[in-house]
Amino acid sequence: MERDEDYAAYVNARWAALVRATCLLGCSRTDAEDVVQATLVRCYVSWSKVLGAADRDAYVYRMLVNALSTSRRRRWWSEHPTAEMPVVRDPVDDFDQAELAHSLRRALGDLEAESRAVVVLRYYADLTERQTAEVLGIAVGTVKSRMSRALARLAADPHLSDLPGGTPS
Repeated sequence: MERDEDYAAYVNARWAALVRATCLLGCSRTDAEDVVQATLVRCYVSWSKVLGAADRDAYVYRMLVNALSTSRRRRWWSEHPTAEMPVVRDPVDDFDQAELAHSLRRALGDLEAESRAVVVLRYYADLTERQTAEVLGIAVGTVKSRMSRALARLAADPHLSDLPGGTPS
């Protein structure tokens, strides 16, 4: 039973961060929740491996990136017919936070997928360069060069320049 309690505690602590990271990697909120749920099911099945990993978070983020990659290779990733129209309710957000979130998503969306993954894992998931390299299966030097190019593009991005603290146009 302790295994289930450890797993439940991990899921409760990381769910929101995993969903937000997946959104920043280019998914809608509902698709992100699906990918995170699929990842956490895999984690549960191999929970002993997750616990045995040198860095549990890096291991789970690696699983998340793999699950996202797998989900995007599927033939159909779109609408599904239903008998009734689903009611979609976005959480109420402060205007400034919504504007910042929108601008950040647009700016990240303009990056290549590889660069976006590095930025999200380094700055949002707060993984080290080494952990990011392990998650993505690339060299640490590649993480550094992708990060450098991505930060230069973000610094020049017009979606971010008009925000408080942004570079004036």
